[in-house]
Amino acid sequence: MNPDILQLVLFTIVTAATPLLIAAIGELVVERAGVLNLGVEGMMIVGAAVGFAAGYASNSILVGALAGMAAGMALSLLFALLVVGLATNQVASGLALTIFGLGVSGLAGAGFVGLKREAASHLFIPGLSDLPFVGKLIFGHDFFVYGGLGLTAAAWWFLTRTRAGLTLRAIGDNHVSAHSLGLPVRRYRVLAILFGGACAGLAGAYLSLAYTPFWTPGMTAGRGWIALALVVFSSWRPWRALAGALLFGGATTLQLHAQAAGGFRVPAQFMSALPYIVTILALIVLSVWDRRGTTAPAALGKPFVPDR
Repeated sequence: MNPDILQLVLFTIVTAATPLLIAAIGELVVERAGVLNLGVEGMMIVGAAVGFAAGYASNSILVGALAGMAAGMALSLLFALLVVGLATNQVASGLALTIFGLGVSGLAGAGFVGLKREAASHLFIPGLSDLPFVGKLIFGHDFFVYGGLGLTAAAWWFLTRTRAGLTLRAIGDNHVSAHSLGLPVRRYRVLAILFGGACAGLAGAYLSLAYTPFWTPGMTAGRGWIALALVVFSSWRPWRALAGALLFGGATTLQLHAQAAGGFRVPAQFMSALPYIVTILALIVLSVWDRRGTTAPAALGKPFVPDR
């Protein structure tokens, strides 16, 4: 393969993996706290709509990204009020959040359909960005990509090297024991949910501000569900989430290039479904390979009601 073409393919894989990685890291922290939020898709699509609207109106990528994060946090706060404040069923609440988010995004982005703006600018370091093959691949991305990598490292450090991170994991494993030791279970869970909402909103804003710099309803195209599967695939470990995001990003890039190249006697619908097929196959392989059993937090999905 031509080195320039290979560089382009690898570059596209990284950009396709970025929204999956950002959303998955946020959900990973939420699930480490013992909360299952199935509303990632809804928070992402609202972040995409609000982020594009704010970015277009202000002509600022930064304002758009912050607005997308704020929109994701607003929806996650609603989710937190339900599952932490009222101890409702987390699965039903998450699904309702996704449906609600799809409706809100259509309303927020109604006046921006078909409009375009300049994509987020890419990093350029004289002498480094011009290096053959690796220059653009390493030093030529936008700040969302580097932010996603930094977020992965920060999540790993927080969960494994800080007292607050270890406390969060203890709450996710046994919230009853954590509460009996005087740990603020509800506070940690609310903060984790808000963090997950901010990440999902940022991932959605990346789609409409950088990946495809325009807004269209349903542009997340199931990426929120892939991010949820990615958390399971990674066994709730940030660096594995990065590897999984690159795998699923590669599947997305493969189907795009295969359809553009033509010559394949495969229905276009099958190629479009390829990333989701890879997700299912990866989860099956993981379940067979990991004979030690699941490493999910023991209290995941269980409501917490403190003693009165």
